[in-house]
Amino acid sequence: MTSAVTTANGVASPLNHGQLRARLAAGEKTVGTFLGTASAVTAEVCAAAGVDWVLLDLEHGAGGEEQVGAVVIAAAAYEVPTVVRAESAARIRLGRVLDLGAAGVMLPRQDTAVEVREALRHLRYPPDGDRGVATYNRACRFGLDPGALDRANTEILALVQIESARAVEHVEEIAALDGVDVLFVGPRDLSHDLGVPGDMQAPSYLAALDRVRTAAQRFGRGCGLLVPDGAAAAERHKQGWTFVAIGSDSTLLAAALDAELAQARGPG
Repeated sequence: MTSAVTTANGVASPLNHGQLRARLAAGEKTVGTFLGTASAVTAEVCAAAGVDWVLLDLEHGAGGEEQVGAVVIAAAAYEVPTVVRAESAARIRLGRVLDLGAAGVMLPRQDTAVEVREALRHLRYPPDGDRGVATYNRACRFGLDPGALDRANTEILALVQIESARAVEHVEEIAALDGVDVLFVGPRDLSHDLGVPGDMQAPSYLAALDRVRTAAQRFGRGCGLLVPDGAAAAERHKQGWTFVAIGSDSTLLAAALDAELAQARGPG
């Protein structure tokens, strides 16, 4: 375990300072996992295992904004950034998780470029946006780094979820927006909305995936997807997906224990 993490002006900090955003902008392939348990200890375990990022899920996960701070610190001890899927794209919700030190925000269920453009404003300080300005938080090192206000607009990672047929129809317009860093497909949501719930081999679903990936690559954005295991992640990386999530902490734990119990109890 390391005692120092990424630094700003030579001072140790749990903040990522735009490094994850820069990696994705350069086309690097990354892999992480969702945190559904909202546990700082689980976040640390995932970080210790070597993920490139953890994604704290406030939409479907067990926790809330009160867990963000602890998760950021636990993962940052291993120099792993925390991305947060906010419970909504409301201005106050996005600002809260950014002030707590999130390296980026995943915006759930964004269907049009108009919706995305408005949400992106909430990630930026004026005059580029309408994020609330304060310095007495982790993002500004509790007032010790007021210059963070000048850097933040270029450091925050913005992930837009493509989870509906409508979003797929508008995906090129969404990808073209300044400030969009990653287009992330929610497989279950998208398959349900396409009328093929859970069928990841349905022609309509595969065509939607291809359209999202093509749009991301055309506009120089990262493209992300949730997959069940490492083999699937490796395959998606080969296809050009750059922000790949392998399950979640709870599903990975449940699957591992289920497999071990099956062996322990045997066929009888």
